[in-house]
Amino acid sequence: MAETPEMTETQKYLFDLQGFLIVESVLSKAECGELNGLIDENHPGVEADTGKLHSGGFLTWGQPFMDLLDHNAAMPLLKFMLGDGFRLDHYYQIRMQKGAERLGLHGGNRPYDPPEYYHFRNDRMYNGLTVVAWCLTDCGPEQGGFCCVPGSHKANFATPREVYERHIEFPVVTVPKAPAGSVLIFTEALTHGTAPWTADHERRSLLFKYSPAQQSWANKYIQPPEGVSLTERQKLLFEPPYSHGRASLFEEAGG
Repeated sequence: MAETPEMTETQKYLFDLQGFLIVESVLSKAECGELNGLIDENHPGVEADTGKLHSGGFLTWGQPFMDLLDHNAAMPLLKFMLGDGFRLDHYYQIRMQKGAERLGLHGGNRPYDPPEYYHFRNDRMYNGLTVVAWCLTDCGPEQGGFCCVPGSHKANFATPREVYERHIEFPVVTVPKAPAGSVLIFTEALTHGTAPWTADHERRSLLFKYSPAQQSWANKYIQPPEGVSLTERQKLLFEPPYSHGRASLFEEAGG
């Protein structure tokens, strides 16, 4: 399958303006169904007391999960955002059932956090830790899920306490629409969190977090999953952080 082109002018504008980008209809209904079915087979469910689940390990659950690791729709966008040679920093799934409470807002340009940044220099963007979230069920204002303060990745003042306390009730906090099959990409420099989950169906999102070639956010370097066959490009994504002499993720892939 041929890779999509680098970011369009509209996508560049929206990501620079908002700090996030949503691309709809990347996964088909059948692909979402297969991934959801494999989740059902491999994990018992959310935590009874919270109605939520944050856990990793799903790369060993079947080839469809591995295919997301360097999906053709996301890789060229990440190349523009992070430069060639970026690496997988960590990954996990988020599941929420009806009634699950919000996750508080966090992140933002102030106070400055070196692994989580957004800069623009010499006509190009530079990102620190960047998230690719695959939405396997509908998320948005009517359901809950990801929420954020658009543009906060470039804010010059720290997030006021009132914004934290009022959360999605504060006017600048948005819960963007992300139908099942969408991919949501955002910089961790963005002030973001989770809105309470109000839908009857379960929220299911798979989050892959990538760092620039020379950087690590996590305190341990991620290891390839055991018993899983990796392509040469996927192997490169599990390389530890370094910059000089790093192999391209795109030359042999035709990118």
